[in-house]
Amino acid sequence: MIPSHWVASMVGGNSLWANFFASFVGAFMYFATLTEVPILQGLIGNGMGKGPALALLLAGPALSLPNMLVIRGVLGNKKTIVFVSLVVVMATIAGMIFGTFY
Repeated sequence: MIPSHWVASMVGGNSLWANFFASFVGAFMYFATLTEVPILQGLIGNGMGKGPALALLLAGPALSLPNMLVIRGVLGNKKTIVFVSLVVVMATIAGMIFGTFY
């Protein structure tokens, strides 16, 4: 459904932007169990880099918008912001490292 040139322009290659964007989007998406694999296969087939794919795969199961709301209710705003930021940053770094070698 998404044109290939959009995927390649946003998350193609292994740039810092592509990895950050993939981990940020993955953090807000809700993935049901095992649905992220076929979604990633389609995105990789349309030009997504392997590093951003890993970043999305790491951030997706760790966070989602409903998950953030529950964490916010339990831990408060500041701790939730720190947690979300750490997940996004660490997924971005892991994607950069993975994309460099593969």
